[in-house]
Amino acid sequence: MSKGENKSCSSIGNQDLQNTILSINLGNFGSTGTIINGISKTAVIKQYKVYQAYPNNKNCRPKGKYDIIICSGFFEKIYQKLAFYTGYNGCFSILATLWFLTKVNKISPNIVHLHNLHNSYINLPLLFKYIKKYKIPVIWTLHDCWAFTGQCPHFTLVKCEKWKTGCHDCPQFRSYPSSYVDRTKLMYKLKKKWFTGVKNMTIVTPSQWLAGLVKQSFLKDYPVRVINNGIDLSIFKPMPNDFRNKYRIPEDRHIVLGVAFGWEKRKGLDVFIALSQKLDSKKYQIVLVGTNDAIDKLLPKNIISIHRTEDQSDLARMYTSADVFVNPTREENFPSVNIEALACGTPVVTFNTGGSPECIDETCGSIVPQNDIDTLAREVVRICETKPFSKDQCCAHARLFDKNDKYIQYIELYEKISKYSKK
Repeated sequence: MSKGENKSCSSIGNQDLQNTILSINLGNFGSTGTIINGISKTAVIKQYKVYQAYPNNKNCRPKGKYDIIICSGFFEKIYQKLAFYTGYNGCFSILATLWFLTKVNKISPNIVHLHNLHNSYINLPLLFKYIKKYKIPVIWTLHDCWAFTGQCPHFTLVKCEKWKTGCHDCPQFRSYPSSYVDRTKLMYKLKKKWFTGVKNMTIVTPSQWLAGLVKQSFLKDYPVRVINNGIDLSIFKPMPNDFRNKYRIPEDRHIVLGVAFGWEKRKGLDVFIALSQKLDSKKYQIVLVGTNDAIDKLLPKNIISIHRTEDQSDLARMYTSADVFVNPTREENFPSVNIEALACGTPVVTFNTGGSPECIDETCGSIVPQNDIDTLAREVVRICETKPFSKDQCCAHARLFDKNDKYIQYIELYEKISKYSKK
């Protein structure tokens, strides 16, 4: 190690007695943003100093004095265009990343907590070269499969297993993060080079399913810890509501609820359309939340469409009003919507997809084979007619996924890694 490296290494993690965490993500909003904000708040309570780094765009605005902007929205769009036309994701944003790393030097983090690194806002080879050079302990929470594929965050819908040995001839290179050309063969090799060789890195996955995939990937040599996504039980709980009256749903008609934020085939939109033909419309009312005008045109008249709501309490009232929550997802890591429904006392039926079954047991729901719409319809009828799961049972199971407990698990991991790195 050079003299300069010695100097930098001594500063990293030893700036003061307060441990410092640097979180990096593609944004401070949405599902991942909510998780990161929750972890950060809990860490601050535990006397950590926490910096959050992300690009600045119309969805991401600095919220705290310890927030760091990696690049502007203007340049982020340029990097995305370059990535699209070349197929090289994460290879641009050079100057922005170099500037960002000077900030990291001043911060001297004890731990770098990585989240979603796709979308071309940061230069990946520079970031990982820096991490390896200064031997900074890393936690990487994987919210999808992107870290160990040539490009795609999900591959179960197309039943692709090329990621196990080396991506090539990608069947969905035009999907997010989309490319004009298929560079997955080279990107797989580059990502393997960048992401392996980190001295002290722990992978965190929200589901056992994703943990199992990591163990089959080029990240298999890193320790893997499962920390489920949690929900806010102060919001998601049985709520009094007038949902039936508002949408004129008769009291003797069972409400079958679906919630997604981006309805498409992988979320099972076609399944609900097929389900609407199998269920007696005089006895069952399907309600879909998170739709839009384009989706409305695809739906039959016997499905009630509710566009996206930003009010979580209103969403909790919808969950509470339902007799059963149906999640026919075809690609999933660990869906929070399942837990939200349970927390409101509503049983869940889900396809056996990814980590979706992991938040369901015999006390609160049913798991059916993927794409088996006949079995799905029978389970919906059984649950609505016989009511095998009580609201208390559903709520009790949901308490296993209290967000505060999950955030504490991250803090415990911080403490463990900090102690190890000081030895």
